[in-house]
Amino acid sequence: MEHAIETFSLTKIFTDWWGRNRVYAVEDLNLKIKYNEVFGLLGPNGSGKTTTLKMLLGLLYPTKGKAAIFGGDGTDPKINARIGFLPEESYLYKYLNARETLDFYGRIFGLPAKVRKMRIETLLDMVGLKTVANRPVGTFSKGMARRIGLAQALINDPDLLILDEPTTGLDPIGTRQIKDLVIQLAKRGKTILLCSHLLADVEDVCDRIAILYGGKIQTEGQVKDLLLQTDKKQININSGSITDITTEKIKRLIKADKAECEITSPMEKLETFFIKTVVAAQQQDKSTSGAVSTTQISDFLASKSIEENILDKLVSAPVSKPTESTTTEKVELLKTTEPQPDKQLLEQLTKPAEPVKTVSADETETTEPQIPELEKNEKNILEQLTDRSASKNDNTEQTDTQTGESGDA
Repeated sequence: MEHAIETFSLTKIFTDWWGRNRVYAVEDLNLKIKYNEVFGLLGPNGSGKTTTLKMLLGLLYPTKGKAAIFGGDGTDPKINARIGFLPEESYLYKYLNARETLDFYGRIFGLPAKVRKMRIETLLDMVGLKTVANRPVGTFSKGMARRIGLAQALINDPDLLILDEPTTGLDPIGTRQIKDLVIQLAKRGKTILLCSHLLADVEDVCDRIAILYGGKIQTEGQVKDLLLQTDKKQININSGSITDITTEKIKRLIKADKAECEITSPMEKLETFFIKTVVAAQQQDKSTSGAVSTTQISDFLASKSIEENILDKLVSAPVSKPTESTTTEKVELLKTTEPQPDKQLLEQLTKPAEPVKTVSADETETTEPQIPELEKNEKNILEQLTDRSASKNDNTEQTDTQTGESGDA
């Protein structure tokens, strides 16, 4: 499939109690979202954004038309397992803490215990909630609830991430962090569908956008192409390398072409200034009881191409040749562990016995012959057996004599 998401004349009509058509929430929607793309779905309230997302996920059935995700139906459990979803309102169990919440969603996806534990810690660190991981979610602010909601959307390492108003309730640092995270995830091979009312955030992260109004697409295309103002020109000059005289010359040249010209100093974005101030405070180890922003991204969210490159390196690694010492050690080890051939065993069995040394009488009195321990044991066993057999014979003879005598009597 060329597209990760594709809709065909997708339509949703809400009816009244009598079954009469009342609201066209989405009408004849045709979307094509490519793989590894950040797509922004924009529009005012009631334009059909959330309804579209719910139909993609199978939470709402379309009145007509069809939606395909990864070439299949969004209601298929195999496809659902590859999707991460952050709804507009995070419905979390308020009595569970952050770790228990992520563990709960990890169990739903059937993740093993070791994988859940590793991902929970890395995600908590990534969204800045590690210091408050043991607090109940019901005590979180709205921004902190959005952070834990984003973590639960990433617990299954999804191929498609659907975010509905992800920056609602977040402070400027959290907003910037979400935007950086979206950009990094796109670089790692994820497909992201983003809905937001904050157009500046969409402008910073999205590759393409579509604007809905009345359930229909009004415009669609690349962000840079839609926002480019071809009727104006912009000149950026470093003020330290230009004098006022040169500036006046530029103005006269532009006015000579009968064009308006305004030269002013550029202003820094308030978001950038705010983040610089907070980062400076963090470097001074200022304590805070809220979320702590980080720029780390979890390792398990890496793309498949990175894993393949690592495997290629491992496979193409040169194999070290064994040295002579190691080969000789292996040969000696095989020699010691290898069983003796039958020929050697036969030679040992057929080997003639050594002549017995004669011992004088004096030597027999003073010294006893050195009998091996094994021969002693064998001799003792033989003696016990002969003693038992002899005693058994004696007993039989006595019983025979007794029976004979009694018979004669």
